[in-house]
Formats: sequence, structure tokens, C-alpha cells
Amino acid sequence: MKTYKLILVAVFGLFIIHSCSDKDLELSNPNQLAPETFFSTEAQVQSAVNAAYANLQTVALYGRLIWYMMDNMSHEQSGNGQQEADKVTFADFSFDSSNGQIAEYWDTCYRGINKANFVIGNEAIINEIPENELSSTNKAKFLAEAKFLRAQYYWLLVNRFANIPLRNGDFTQPEGKPVSPKADIINLIIEDLKFATTNLLSKNQEELGRANKGAAQAFLGKVLLYQKQYGPALDEFKKMTGYALENDYFDNFKEETEHGIESVWEIQYDLSLGTGDKWGGPVVGQGKNHATFRGQDYGVLDWFNTYPSDDLVASFESGDKRLNGSFYFVGDTYNGGANTLVEGDFAENGGNVRPAAWKKYQNYYKQVSEVQESGINAKVIRYADVLLMMAECENEVGTQAAAVILINRVRERAGLAGLSTALSKSAVFEAIVQERKVELNGEQVRFDDMIRWGIVSTELAGTNFQSGKHELWPIPDREIATNPNVTAEDQNPGY
Repeated sequence: MKTYKLILVAVFGLFIIHSCSDKDLELSNPNQLAPETFFSTEAQVQSAVNAAYANLQTVALYGRLIWYMMDNMSHEQSGNGQQEADKVTFADFSFDSSNGQIAEYWDTCYRGINKANFVIGNEAIINEIPENELSSTNKAKFLAEAKFLRAQYYWLLVNRFANIPLRNGDFTQPEGKPVSPKADIINLIIEDLKFATTNLLSKNQEELGRANKGAAQAFLGKVLLYQKQYGPALDEFKKMTGYALENDYFDNFKEETEHGIESVWEIQYDLSLGTGDKWGGPVVGQGKNHATFRGQDYGVLDWFNTYPSDDLVASFESGDKRLNGSFYFVGDTYNGGANTLVEGDFAENGGNVRPAAWKKYQNYYKQVSEVQESGINAKVIRYADVLLMMAECENEVGTQAAAVILINRVRERAGLAGLSTALSKSAVFEAIVQERKVELNGEQVRFDDMIRWGIVSTELAGTNFQSGKHELWPIPDREIATNPNVTAEDQNPGY
């Protein structure tokens, strides 16, 4: 039962969206919402915060497109012949500034930022609410949620576009912001997450589905790791308490085992809350759209667009339990063990037989077929990811033995022998690269991993990837056309 997911049913979000400028999504007249009178009760503050969550659910992000975008660019998957041409552009790196899906990704992230900024920008008014109506602890918690979410959206943007407009809750410039350096965006993300780590509740105190202290600590550690601040990143990871690995790897990707001990941050879906508006708009984050389409798009039977690449499947060591926890093969059972997959089930358009099919986030484990909608949450950060990031930090600060111990915790769950604690720094790094590839396959992390490690050109050789260009996406044409403070000179290299 997922009644806790009601936090994302935010009628308030409708008003926030309709108060956005058509040009640049900046709040053009926040006084339309009369914040000085709206922010007068705890329920009103919570509804404003709830609205900021919803854009993570949209089709342009975890509802559908982010899976294709990141997994296709990393070449962790291959495409069925029926895969739509706009999805293929991410596999062959043929996207340009006119790409509609990139524009939708940009738009929904900025809409989420707008919603978070509406809360953050009215902090003084919220703080005027009487203590007996909204405690100081909860005022700070709600503000911390908004800052955590703003950091989430900015992180999604800055890794794909680098220099972008920075909107921080100042509503005095309605005509649109110019691009700010990537470093300024990262600084705001770090500032927001530091506030969040101090003021969010712990996972066991917070309502499931809301941002919590452990999620903020993990997210902050990840951001610092990407900035090569290995010591500070490790410090943040070590602050996390109450997390461990699931005994069964596949439990991370089933509906009944969501928010388990390994879950750090996940995006909510719940079919019981309604899906009537699932195609109502890929960016708006409103209405009944509590479904992800990954089940069908990545399916085994029925309709499917993608399947795991030969390279990914071949990357697993013999005896690695994660192989069968990630993919289906001929002879595997499904539907609670009542049915068995045969070779014909793996045929794609044109007669080619797939070597494997995706099992992660699929509903076949409990049913005979996959329908269009799925209610399985999307894991953004798992504790296995944290352990491997900690190992990377330990390796970089010179404590290789400690790094190997962390890697071996992940390998032990996979049924693999532990590595020697006497490995060199370079050998530990190679082990981390391998473990992250197989442990986090199909979880939208590998492309950015390859970029920050400097191995992307080698790993994606022969895929049309161009170094110096495809590490980033182009700023959408529509932003340059409608925002007078963003020009063609701001466009990313090569576009």
C-alpha cells in the first residue's frame, strides 16, 4: 500500500505552473498568489513544497525520457527497430538544439526550480506563521525540502548543459536570466544541500517519499565527489546512518520492497492515485500522472523499445548474482514462477533474437504481461552507489585498503570473492569502474561516470560520440529565441 505517495498530489502545483512566464518559466507576477496571505498555515506551506516534487515524476524526467536519454548515451542498451527516432538520437549522438525532448527536460527542471523558489523566496513570510500553527523545526524542514529539490533540478541541468541561467528565488527580473558559470550553479547546489543536511529529518522520522537527511548527505557527497573534493565528500557519506544493502539485489527494483534499507532517494509512482493525465504534458507536473512507462518501454514480452547491450551483459563475472537480478534470459521463469521465457519471446522486429532483456523495474516477476503504466518507484541513489562512491574517495585520499573493504561489501552481496586489500591505487580504480558498471547498470549513472573519469571517448568509440561536444547537450533553441538574456554566443561548443 502506498498511501504515503499522496504527497505528490498537489493541486497547488496547478497555480504555480500557470503563474509562469511563457518565455522563460520565471515567475512573472508572484503576487498573483498573494504569498503574504497564502502562507498562513502548515497545510499551505506543505502544499507548496509538495508541488516542487511533482516535476521529477514527469515524462520528461523519471516518468520516461531520462531513462532513454542516459541509458542510450551510455550504450548500456540496444534499440529494437521500433524505437522512436527521437530516442535513437541519444544513442547515435545526432541530437541538436532543436531536439524537443532536450527542451522538455530543460523546461520541466526549471518548472521544478520555480516551484521550489516560490517556497524559498517567501521564507520570511513563512517564518511569520505562529509557532503554534507551524513549529520552527517544521518551517526549517519544509524550507530544506525545497532547497533539496532545487538542488536536484539544478544538478540534472548543470551536468547536461554546464553554464545555465541561475534562478535563486529573486523574482525582480521577469524577462529572464542570463547564463551563469557552472561553478556558480554548483556552489548554489552545495549551499542548498548543506542547509538540507542540517534541517531535514532522518529517514526513520520522515514520511516515506519525502527528502530526508540521509538523502541530502548522500547527494551532497556525490556533488563534492564530482568536484574532486574527496575528503569532504567522504565526510558526508560517513555521516549517513541506518542504511545497508538488501540481501536480494532484485528487491531494489520491485514495488513491494520500495523504501527498503538500501533506498536513499527514490522518485514516487503509484497507479492507485490515478494516471488520467499521463500524456497531458511532459513538463508541467500536474494532474493524475503517477505512472512511469519504463515497464513497457524496457519490456520482455509485449511492446518493448530497448534491451541490454551485448557489451553490458558480457561485463559480468562468472557467478555474479546481479546478472540474473538485472536481466531475463531464455529459460527464466516469471509471473511468480508460473511461466517460462522461451527463445521466441526474445525476438525483435526483423527477426533478430535478443541475448537478454531487462528485468530491473519490470513487473513480470508478479504478472504474466507488462501494461503501459508501472507504479514501481525510480531509485536515484542506493546505498550500494554510496559505498562505491565512498570507495572512490578512500582510494583518492590514499587509503586503498579501506576502499577495497567497501567494494567487497558490494561484491559479497553479488556472490563474488573479495578483492585483495593490497591492490594499488590504479587497480582499485579499475575495480570501482567495473563494479559501478555492473552494480548500477541501467540506473542512469554510467554516462556521467565515464565523463568525470575521462574514459568516455574510449568507452564510446565507434558510437559517433565526439569528445568536446557530446559531454554536454545544446541549450534548446526555444530558450535562445525567447530569453533576451541568452544568445547564440552562450550555446555549448559544437552546436
